[in-house]
Amino acid sequence: MTAPVRENLSGLDLRAEIERLRKERNAVILAHYYQKPEIQDLADFVGDSLELSRKAADTDADVIAFCGVKFMAETAKILSPQKTVILPDMDAGCSLEDSCPPEQFARFRAQHPDHIALTYINCSAAVKALSDIIVTSSSAETIISQIPESQKIIFGPDRHLGGYLNRKFGRDMLLWPGVCIVHEAFSETELLKLKAQHPGAPVAAHPECPPHIVDHADYVGSTSGILQFAKSFPGDTLIVATEPHIIHQMELALPEKTFIGAPGADGNCNCNICPYMALNTMEKLYLALRDLKPRIEMDEELRLAARKSLDRMLEMASGTVGKGDLGRA
Repeated sequence: MTAPVRENLSGLDLRAEIERLRKERNAVILAHYYQKPEIQDLADFVGDSLELSRKAADTDADVIAFCGVKFMAETAKILSPQKTVILPDMDAGCSLEDSCPPEQFARFRAQHPDHIALTYINCSAAVKALSDIIVTSSSAETIISQIPESQKIIFGPDRHLGGYLNRKFGRDMLLWPGVCIVHEAFSETELLKLKAQHPGAPVAAHPECPPHIVDHADYVGSTSGILQFAKSFPGDTLIVATEPHIIHQMELALPEKTFIGAPGADGNCNCNICPYMALNTMEKLYLALRDLKPRIEMDEELRLAARKSLDRMLEMASGTVGKGDLGRA
């Protein structure tokens, strides 16, 4: 098999070319908080995955260029089927999605017919279609508080987020054993050393972190929630236990404050950079806009089934679904 020929783009002003193609394609560029700063800086919107998909759906763009990972681009397609959705690198996946193959999840559901499936958005469209309610890290608490304690629940694919919710709400959800490789990499020993070096500095952690990290946090919340905490806490130094590229937005908004990424086992943050997010580059974004590929394609039946569980989440997050309406999808 012949290896693909790589184009030499060294002579191009990539920023200018991306701007040109954005206009020509009538495209909106989305960047997750975990993208490299140069991609965040040229995006139309920077944010969490569902927030970005909803903003893109509200635009009149013909093309969505999603600088994130595959499940995020799939969510954009679910919400905007009439738009062309491109992902700079189709290999930009997610360890949580990989941990939960739809065939295995379907068998697991069949073994527990009295459970509803409350599923974290970090999963494939096929798993969303097998779920009753999707949650995000920012909506999970609101949604679980509306589900009767008598209702048995499967929570997947993140066992750390599910365990955090179990502890906070006194639930006994059945947890799928997936983890985020980024948040799994934080070291409790190194975090305690960092706290000792910066006495009084609070710790903000994502609930995808394991309990031994979350237990040391002063704030636990979604990526956007952590950003809001950074803007509101009264001190001048914050330790951040999530993917460190979020610090770029913190430094832009609050240049007078100091933000320190929580370390991994080797005492630095390199192991906590998401390798999937890092696959997206300026070069690949330019090529995706030029060629309108890699493109997210989705069967309409699958899209509608996945949309149903997303809509249930949006209804519950807004408080428009009663407890009597929580049967299986």
